[in-house]
Amino acid sequence: MRFDPDKYRRRSIRLQGYDYSQPGAYFVTICTHGQECILGDVIDDSVHMSPLGEIVGQMWRGLPGRFERVELDQFVVMPNHVHGIIVITPVVGVGAIHELPLRELPRQSKAQRRRMLLPKVIGYFKMNASKVINELRGTPGGLVWQRNYYEHIVRGDGRGS
Repeated sequence: MRFDPDKYRRRSIRLQGYDYSQPGAYFVTICTHGQECILGDVIDDSVHMSPLGEIVGQMWRGLPGRFERVELDQFVVMPNHVHGIIVITPVVGVGAIHELPLRELPRQSKAQRRRMLLPKVIGYFKMNASKVINELRGTPGGLVWQRNYYEHIVRGDGRGS
């Protein structure tokens, strides 16, 4: 049987044609691989973070130091996932990027989406948190996060929210 790329093509859950480098707030959910509860436990109706959950929190709080246009809003670590709001600020100063309006953006490839700021931030976070977690667990190259992440555009310029 031949492989049919149309039948087995993984569809993006991103908003088609939306530039995830645009200023705005993005509510993000990132789940652990297999929804394994490695980040903490719920005891008496509150989450008690494990050492791995503490690492994840530290990595998240460090994102603005790595990405100058990123600010953080609310963030919570749950036993098997994290929720956070990432705010992308406008480009300031000379040489600002003039982006095409949404309706003029062509269909984006996976590589084009990865060059956008939000996917870069999430990729950096997942990669570095995985690296430290795997070092602690003695599982080099082990899977920590599920593939992909969920996002919701909280606030934008009115074209995508």
